[in-house]
Amino acid sequence: APEEFAELLELVVRRARAHAAPLAPMDDFHVSLSQSVVLRYHWINPFVQSLKERLAPFHRFFCVADQVKVYTNQNKTRTFIGLEVSAGHFQLLELVSEVDRVMEEFDLPTFYKDPSFHISLAWCVGDLTSRLEGQCLQELQDIVDKFEDSAHLLRIQWEQIRCKSGNKYFSFPLR
Repeated sequence: APEEFAELLELVVRRARAHAAPLAPMDDFHVSLSQSVVLRYHWINPFVQSLKERLAPFHRFFCVADQVKVYTNQNKTRTFIGLEVSAGHFQLLELVSEVDRVMEEFDLPTFYKDPSFHISLAWCVGDLTSRLEGQCLQELQDIVDKFEDSAHLLRIQWEQIRCKSGNKYFSFPLR
């Protein structure tokens, strides 16, 4: 992430902490196109090959992630502050459709029915939704909206899709 993004992240985390939310900034910024799953070792190469084939026809595109939102994981054991994608949603749904086909080939769970594509910025343990929504959420959105470089920073060009398996990353360039 660019240096300016680190500045924005610091402002958001500081403001959330002022609302008694002990958030820690994320190290890795991404938009998920699948649920996290466990792949058997002998599935990794065929899985990656299938993804490569399914994603090959896709072209590069832009998306904008500029809407601050509060998320929790399914068990409500972690809370996240994220930037929801406001433009590029359709292209991401098309990608998910192909990723889901690969997941089905391997009898793995597909993505959420109505996904909220987002970049997680910070997280904490527990369900702190009530502390972060309302006034805090509005203050965080104001920070993002008024940040000097936000229009530039929050516009993302999708040039590749990445798949992480263990400590290995596989990259699939978009056309």
